[in-house]
Amino acid sequence: MVYSEASGARREAVGVLLVEDNLGDARLVESMLSEPGLMWDFEIRHVVRLGDAVEELERSPFDVVLLDLSLPDSSGTETVERIQRAASRTPVVVLSGRDDDEAALRAIQSGVEDYLVKGRGNGELIGRTIRSAIQHKKTEERLAYLAQYDPLTGVANRALFQDRLEKAVARARRSKEQLALVSVDLDRFKAVNDTLGHGCGDVLLREVAGRIRNRVRESDTVARLGGDEFAIILEGLPGAEGAARVARDVLRLLLEPVSLQGQEVSAPASMGIALWPASGGDELLKDADAAMYRAKRQGGNRYQFYTEEMSAQTKAHQKLERDLRRALLSDQFVLYYQPQVDLSTGAVVGAEALLRWRHPERGLVSPGEFVPVLEDMRLIIPVGRWVIEAACRQGGAWLETGLPTVRISVNLSAVQFDHRQLADDVAGALAEGGMEQENLELEITESLLMEDPENALRTLGRLGKELGGVGISIDDFGMGYSSLYRLKALPVQRIKIDHCFVRDIPDNTGDAAITAAMIRLAHDLGLGVVAEGVETAEQRDFLRDRGCDEAQGFFFGRPVPADEFTALLERSAFPAQRLAGGGPR
Repeated sequence: MVYSEASGARREAVGVLLVEDNLGDARLVESMLSEPGLMWDFEIRHVVRLGDAVEELERSPFDVVLLDLSLPDSSGTETVERIQRAASRTPVVVLSGRDDDEAALRAIQSGVEDYLVKGRGNGELIGRTIRSAIQHKKTEERLAYLAQYDPLTGVANRALFQDRLEKAVARARRSKEQLALVSVDLDRFKAVNDTLGHGCGDVLLREVAGRIRNRVRESDTVARLGGDEFAIILEGLPGAEGAARVARDVLRLLLEPVSLQGQEVSAPASMGIALWPASGGDELLKDADAAMYRAKRQGGNRYQFYTEEMSAQTKAHQKLERDLRRALLSDQFVLYYQPQVDLSTGAVVGAEALLRWRHPERGLVSPGEFVPVLEDMRLIIPVGRWVIEAACRQGGAWLETGLPTVRISVNLSAVQFDHRQLADDVAGALAEGGMEQENLELEITESLLMEDPENALRTLGRLGKELGGVGISIDDFGMGYSSLYRLKALPVQRIKIDHCFVRDIPDNTGDAAITAAMIRLAHDLGLGVVAEGVETAEQRDFLRDRGCDEAQGFFFGRPVPADEFTALLERSAFPAQRLAGGGPR
């Protein structure tokens, strides 16, 4: 895409490669794309043969290819395949003289964006088709990118990290070379988030990722595994000293201050290093994490190599496990509720039930710290059962007092989802709590669906049969690419658009386009849409204008204990006191 000023105003000019052997048809297309009043200017390069088109694509980039399928040196879908091999990222629109539905279907299946019949339409139609093809291709590439890369930092995500680690171990096994895995955890990130806000925390994470990536080789892998946790895969090392040198350099780079809201902030980190083959392929991450926790216990801002005498669980980890067992027996867990608001009316129509731990010494403990440990210990099964029971009791209590009916959403972990007693636990909780099935919704993450789609489909089908009216929603939607193709086969009622897409709308046009596309897709499939992480009126207005059904986030309310949420429901029962999502603009 270039810019043209030929018309007196700076306008986008689209680079078009027109592949057409009929000179009359080519002149007609060029004439139509030169019509006044079109949104874009078009810079057209015309070639007659497919071979010439391939040479042009290899020589310089184009925004779109307009392709006749009947050329002197190629015909049919083979023509499309050769174009895509030459420029896989360039959208293709077919211009054909055949008004043939089967030919059009074959072309679409081969990967073209659209199929137009010559002689039908004008420059506006062709221009609109080109714009749609370019935008669709960009959205498709963005979704494919998000399946493998962390949207905040641009480094590999956990899925791509696991894939690259497996391949790196296989290469090291063949070459007999040493491989290092470095686990990186920031020491004071929570303090930055708490004092300067999540926006500054995001800036710091991006800076950390960039500094690590700039230090390692292009052949190495930097990944963000979640929160403030990173990992580095270092291949082809001559010895342990090579990994130590990288760790020292990264620690030094992270201590260089970053300016956040006028404050100079550094990012000291604890790092653990595990070496292959001393640590087996399946043990590398666990051993690197153990070494990292040892470094953190020693005060942070340092690295440690994994050694045999290190226990798989650190002492702090063991204490956390003991405290969690005690917490379950002594009623230290509580539920907080975050409102979900109907964007068309402003009424509170739902509540997400969120687990909190009131530690007798530490106060409220972050779920990010204890939930993974609950899962490792399999304590998530009894704790998850308690969450469902408590949510159903609360829903029944609200119903009894005559408050507005709200849907309560409960998150399911992967361990819970696979637990065979889940349906019985839910049915028992509903009966005991006096809550109607249709007022309970179970949330599962999109990543859980993608890990084993066939098993997920079977489990959802079984839950649907046994629990009837209980709703199912997909949380963190948009973070996985392949699930888009499976969505129509899943027995779900709602999707929740992940906050990473909402955070920068409407200013980020890419995220805005993807969010709008996901809303349309869900509605086309008969699904409701909830947007997460709404923090501004502008985000709310954008979502409401695109037809998003519901939203949640700090703009509407933070998670609060049940008694505070009860007061919120009482206020929401009166239209004049509804939340900031309210009604038409």
